Amino acid sequence: MKKLKIIILIGVFISLGVFMTYHWISFRTNGFVYDDISAIPKNKVGLLLGTGKYAASGNINLFYKYIVDAAVKLYKGGKIEYILVSGDNSRKDYDEPSDFKKDLIAKGIPEHKIFLDYAGFRTLDSVVRAKKVFGQTSVTFISQKFHNQRAIYIAHHYNIKAIGFNARDVYKSHLREYLARSKASLDLVFNVKPKFLGEKIIIQ
Repeated sequence: MKKLKIIILIGVFISLGVFMTYHWISFRTNGFVYDDISAIPKNKVGLLLGTGKYAASGNINLFYKYIVDAAVKLYKGGKIEYILVSGDNSRKDYDEPSDFKKDLIAKGIPEHKIFLDYAGFRTLDSVVRAKKVFGQTSVTFISQKFHNQRAIYIAHHYNIKAIGFNARDVYKSHLREYLARSKASLDLVFNVKPKFLGEKIIIQ
């Protein structure tokens, strides 16, 4: 009985920690995310946080579609000069950055204004590589609000001036984000590094 109480108590503390971390990140980053294209400050580079083009059903992933729309809106609104697409290309048959590039070009973004980061396996990697590999110390994240907030929180830890332009969301709640934010916070505490860095790539 005593062991059960201890287990329950530990579970309560962990749950409370996860809950508080989620809302702390929302609080710390709330003033850095924008829904209004006219209100968001200009930045040289928009960092598009990748996701898969297709859902498990085989249909287009709406998260993907709305991120593309947001990136195009930012660029055509004169709020960014370049788009850095950071995503997963860990398999030959899976290439998030190239998918985004094709669709961005199809919507009128000049090819020479698009840079690809094939090693954005997770948000931490995308953020750190933007600074260490692509030389950016100020970026505009392009994703849904919940993802932008997590990315901004990580970016500020690495002394990157970051804001986010919120793509249209798909769901009202994101339960997985509670765990994602806790994991991101622990990564910062334990100074977890990206899987790859590599040679510098100049955006100009």
